[in-house]
Amino acid sequence: MIESLLVANRGEIACRVFRTCRARGIATVAVHSDADAGALHVREADAAVRLPGAAPADTYLRGDLIVKAALAAGADAVHPGYGFLSENAEFARAVLDAGLVWVGPPPGAIEAMASKTRAKELMAAARVPLLAPVDPATAAEADLPLLLKAAAGGGGRGMRIVRELAYLEEELTAASAEATSAFGDGEVFAEPYVERGRHVEVQILADAHGTVWALGTRDCSLQRRHQKVIEESPAPGLPDALRAVLREAAVAAARAVGYRGAGTVEFLISPQGRPYFLEMNTRLQVEHPVTEEVFGLDLVALQLAVAEGAALPAEPPAARGHAVEARLYAEDPAAGWAPQTGRLHALEVPGRELVPVAAAAPRLRVDTGYRDGDTIGVHYDSLLAKVIVWAPTRAEALRALRHALRRARVHGPGTNRELLVRSLGHPDVIDGRFDTGFYERHLDALTTPVPGERHAAVAAALADAAARTTGDTLPARLGGWRNVGAPAQRKTYGDHEVRYRAARDGFVVDADEGDEADDGDEVRVIAAAPHRVSLEIGGVVRNFEVRTYGDEIHVDSATGAHRLIARPRFRETGHRTPPGSLLAPMPGTVVRLAPGLAEGARVTAGQPLIWLEAMKMEHRVTAPASGTLTALHAVPGRQVEVGALLAVVTDPDAQDAQEESS
Repeated sequence: MIESLLVANRGEIACRVFRTCRARGIATVAVHSDADAGALHVREADAAVRLPGAAPADTYLRGDLIVKAALAAGADAVHPGYGFLSENAEFARAVLDAGLVWVGPPPGAIEAMASKTRAKELMAAARVPLLAPVDPATAAEADLPLLLKAAAGGGGRGMRIVRELAYLEEELTAASAEATSAFGDGEVFAEPYVERGRHVEVQILADAHGTVWALGTRDCSLQRRHQKVIEESPAPGLPDALRAVLREAAVAAARAVGYRGAGTVEFLISPQGRPYFLEMNTRLQVEHPVTEEVFGLDLVALQLAVAEGAALPAEPPAARGHAVEARLYAEDPAAGWAPQTGRLHALEVPGRELVPVAAAAPRLRVDTGYRDGDTIGVHYDSLLAKVIVWAPTRAEALRALRHALRRARVHGPGTNRELLVRSLGHPDVIDGRFDTGFYERHLDALTTPVPGERHAAVAAALADAAARTTGDTLPARLGGWRNVGAPAQRKTYGDHEVRYRAARDGFVVDADEGDEADDGDEVRVIAAAPHRVSLEIGGVVRNFEVRTYGDEIHVDSATGAHRLIARPRFRETGHRTPPGSLLAPMPGTVVRLAPGLAEGARVTAGQPLIWLEAMKMEHRVTAPASGTLTALHAVPGRQVEVGALLAVVTDPDAQDAQEESS
């Protein structure tokens, strides 16, 4: 029996495993980097061991240090979570060699599936349907489009779509570099890219006594940059015959490698309904909660039981209802999914109305590795939380999840919350007519600005005014209004200037500034308190919740959430960057430069020059115009903050025109 468990991971998954351990009476041990010293998973563990450094290569990817930590803390078992070393056969062997229990599949099974090229050979022998690989050296126009994939690892790292042969070599180099950085293995292979395919997977669970469960299907087609955003179970709209084929293929894949524990077999479904084996993840998946909710299981508890030698029942429980999961990321979808960093002031997803009073009522679940006041850093994945809803039907689950996200309070760096809300309400998603290219086609429409920002600015200004004129403040003691006309007050948030004045019965927004708001409707102040403002807009009363954190103001309402920055009354003269400057769009690490890039080099508009890595994702910084690189400050390995000057491209024609104009 396992008495003490170390989780060789961080964040949400570590917290998730600890939750099951507490329920089963198992002591918990966390490991942490210096950047994670105050993280939630460290605070929740019974004991914690420091891994010196911040970069994954120095900490969570150091199997030797993690084994030493387990022994030092008196743990007798190790759970790898997902990512990092979870699919590393060498690490699994090191854990077993140290006399510890490995909560995962046998090292041989991990090794067999660790290389996607080797895995495809095994699956072909097991008669599992798959796509034939393409040799990049002999690829022709007829083979396009191609999908380049890292042979090791997953999570979208080292993946590229190639639609023109002219870019094949460049993308191979980029994919290999990213794979090397993420997994320590730069092997990349190519296969046909299936347009408008669906990503469907089967959760498996196997014991050491010959029983293999295939726990339904999950649809994970809604992806950004080959990383999943929204998942659901069961996969909608699949014929029963296809579901049977997927289950049988998943069980065959597990038996082919002598699998034990929890794992996932992933498939690509063509528009014609043909399934192709993609890969087998020899670990617990990020999206495992939707399977747990549909089958009424605790997959982590079952992992622990299998690791202790227990036998599974001959058949799994029956599936019931539908579950949908949305991944809440700190990122800006409209800016190339750029990750966001900073202090998370508040994270609250209201769900009391989803607590089941009857067996068929929707229920809400939130899995997270953050609490209010935590800091979102640059070193790791930008996932804030997974919000999951189970309901009797798919339509009810989508509606309940959309409602919960709309009403959530997420205060701090920007997130993809609005994208999730709009995605869950998109007709193609509601009707089940989507594929892996959904965001490529619809991203622009899904990321238009949230309407009502002017109304939010009015609410922020009035909440600030109310805070200054209520309670034991000086203005309150002197009276909130005077017999003479009060001068107009001004507050500016972004591009919105709000003018208001105090009257006998409350506040009045100047007609020339507030009556004509976003949609031209008349605006009237109903009530104003420091944290709640009610406005009548076009004859409809709407309530706004306002929270202030220094110059950062968050305004939440039923129509959307807004993050505003209060501007000083008088502009400060700041440092101006030279024209043609390339500024870091996010904090991160410079991982590489374009080949031969140096000061004096000629570049063309849109040419990739610098690659930054932040939160496990690579981002390209391109030339803003054609011209000469007159300054280069980016150095591989250098940490940069958002807005840092990376390089300067000078356009001689534009410079001459500017001089003539002046």
